[in-house]
Amino acid sequence: MRELEQVRVFCGIDWASDHHDIAVADESGALKARAPIDDTIDGMNELLQILAEHGDTPETPIPVAIETSHGLPVTALRATGRSVYAINPMAAARYRDRRAVTRKKADHLDALVLANILRTDADAHRRLPADGELVQAVAVLARSQQNAVWDWTQAGNKLTSHLREYFPGYLAP
Repeated sequence: MRELEQVRVFCGIDWASDHHDIAVADESGALKARAPIDDTIDGMNELLQILAEHGDTPETPIPVAIETSHGLPVTALRATGRSVYAINPMAAARYRDRRAVTRKKADHLDALVLANILRTDADAHRRLPADGELVQAVAVLARSQQNAVWDWTQAGNKLTSHLREYFPGYLAP
């Protein structure tokens, strides 16, 4: 927690597969900025610009909380050397229950909840460790292998479906 003692601003990212909602909160928990960003390099540049506008520097990077430990935002933020905290989605839901009366999910509010988790309880959550080159290479290979298996399975399922539709006798035992 010692590294966060001088931090005055915190960022939360509500992660989704196609876009992300970000919120920046100050040391009192007040919302300073919020924006949806795309899951693209342009979106990451927009995120870094928003962080820079709120005091982010190489010497004092703004820490970020997100509900996942992988993906473009996590990789890009870790590459900048900042502290990235992977917050368990169930933990984030419990924090949301503390701050809102309704149980309705709102992505921009979830991003603010994540920023406030860092503000109040960063020491209770896991900061992602820095990865060396070997670890990064293994992660890339593992993801590639996983994607290849998924593609292979999908192709097999499509072939079976087409055979069932056009040549059902071929699949008969």
